[in-house]
Amino acid sequence: MNHIKAGFLVSLLVGAQVSSTVPHAGETQQEISYNRDIRPILLENCFACHGADSAARKASLRLDSFGAATAERKDSKPAIVPGKPEESESIRRINTTDEDDQMPPVKSKKTLTSAQKDLLKRWIAGGAKYQSHWSFIAPGKTEVPKAANPEWVQNPIDNFISARLAKAGLKPEKEADRRTLARRVSLDLTGLPPTQEAVSAFVNDKSQNAYEKFVDSLFASQHYGEHRARYWLDAARYADTHGIHFDNYRETWSYRDWVINAFNSNVKFDQFTVEQLAGDLLPNPTLEQKIATGFNRCNMTTSEGGAIDEEYLVLYNRDRTETTAAVWMGLTAGCATCHDHKFDPLKQKEFYSMAAFFNNTTQPAMDGNKKDTPPVVVVPTKQDRPRWEDLPDVKKVAKSRLD
Repeated sequence: MNHIKAGFLVSLLVGAQVSSTVPHAGETQQEISYNRDIRPILLENCFACHGADSAARKASLRLDSFGAATAERKDSKPAIVPGKPEESESIRRINTTDEDDQMPPVKSKKTLTSAQKDLLKRWIAGGAKYQSHWSFIAPGKTEVPKAANPEWVQNPIDNFISARLAKAGLKPEKEADRRTLARRVSLDLTGLPPTQEAVSAFVNDKSQNAYEKFVDSLFASQHYGEHRARYWLDAARYADTHGIHFDNYRETWSYRDWVINAFNSNVKFDQFTVEQLAGDLLPNPTLEQKIATGFNRCNMTTSEGGAIDEEYLVLYNRDRTETTAAVWMGLTAGCATCHDHKFDPLKQKEFYSMAAFFNNTTQPAMDGNKKDTPPVVVVPTKQDRPRWEDLPDVKKVAKSRLD
């Protein structure tokens, strides 16, 4: 599962991990999670006035970090006293009936439910443990829960689904018929409905692993890579035009094809990463590794007469840095172009340290309104590739004979 095909499953599990739920009665304190249970409450009701934005902050109080929330205060008890909700000013404020002290303020039109108040109290009683943003927490092995209906379970993921359905008082739907399953999984993996022949073969397959074989056939389809590549190319800001000024045609389709082939070949994610960011810097890079760096050439460019070269070189550099951060780090790093990031652990100095890597490009500021702004690499068609690779030696022999 360390290849890029695992992406759709990872996104499903991550989505399940960060869903906001309030623990049911009888759950233990250890089951309360800051990211899942507490942060959504604070974000909705408190952070607008007591969050990272210093310009909007009231009473010089921050509740978005452990250190600030538990700090001593001159005019009151600390907002949070770990392990002691009865001494925590925040608990007093959310429970008071005095409109002058009540939090959230009456004029905010926000209110906390009894369940939310109880959850905050139990969280503080348990030590008020904060967590980093989920994207900075390394995944850990989770104990597989006991399924409410073991006969329904076919793999460990089903245990999690079964346990969650049972907690919500729900039961699994009846398994869909094979024609419906074929349509669903085909649309999911290839973006296309299945062919009649494929559906018939699946419906009539009596083997135990008929579904697995059908899924494998979709993974083996050229359309699988095309479908998955759509999402990657959107993130990589791929386009067939320049994007600014005349928006002329741009010939970078070989990079698009490289991404499609990477998905269809199930390239390992580390290789997928390195070759796109710095494939041309590898020892003796192949033509494909040079093509992969097309990721860095997908930024919008211009050749408008009033444009200033230095300004646009900075814009191109910033675009590459922000896109790399968004795609590989899951960060909106653009905030750090002007100041240390308010919400993510990214300093302004770190942004420009990373930007220095992309500041070494040899791309000119003006694209000349051409489809092949230098530097470029010639990409022969697949059928011409062998002859293309032979030509340098053939030319040497021919030149020798001519001389």
